Amino acid sequence: MPQTDRHTAAPPALEWKSSAAPVAYEYAVAEMEARVAQIRGAGAPELVWLLEHPALYTAGASAQKSDLLDAGAFPVHRSGRGGQYTYHGPGQRVVYVMLDLERRGPDLHRFVRNLEQWLIDSLAEFGVAGERRQGRVGVWVSLGGGEEAKIAALGIRVRRWVTFHGVSLNVAPDLSHYRGIIACGVPEHGVTSLEALGVHADMAAVDAVLKEKFQTLFGD
Repeated sequence: MPQTDRHTAAPPALEWKSSAAPVAYEYAVAEMEARVAQIRGAGAPELVWLLEHPALYTAGASAQKSDLLDAGAFPVHRSGRGGQYTYHGPGQRVVYVMLDLERRGPDLHRFVRNLEQWLIDSLAEFGVAGERRQGRVGVWVSLGGGEEAKIAALGIRVRRWVTFHGVSLNVAPDLSHYRGIIACGVPEHGVTSLEALGVHADMAAVDAVLKEKFQTLFGD
């Protein structure tokens, strides 16, 4: 009887997970590390994990010390993801995306573009025009008068073509918490949120849109 290997067998259904209580950063990283190993080593289902963190800063692989303006404001965690300093906290939807690009196509550029498009499409459902900016990762919005602000950040890592870390979308965080860092190394522009733009959406509504738009772009 012919054998079927993991490259030709139908992949297990993608799993969605949502955490109601804030998740400690170290715990989240440990869980991602374990799941990445299981996806590559044992063919475990891919995972999209929706959560919030307690207020904290993370420093990506390109973080500059000078961009940490207030080291005592919140805990600072070194992160293996790409990018610079960013903030996570209540009111911000963090989505960790663990996908097998060996199956889906080993193209990191396309993966990042799809993550950005996912956020842009999701924001459009709330009447917000998210935009890309040349030379800057993430999603931005025009505020008028030549001003703009970042509403969503991306930071990913890939191990043996399995992705982890992911994106964060500002729904209704305390934007003053960003004052302790130069977010993503871009001092000339600030940050914003759905709430700051006059869009009052609860996290359940945001999650429903994120899931719908993810399935459109990435499939199940």
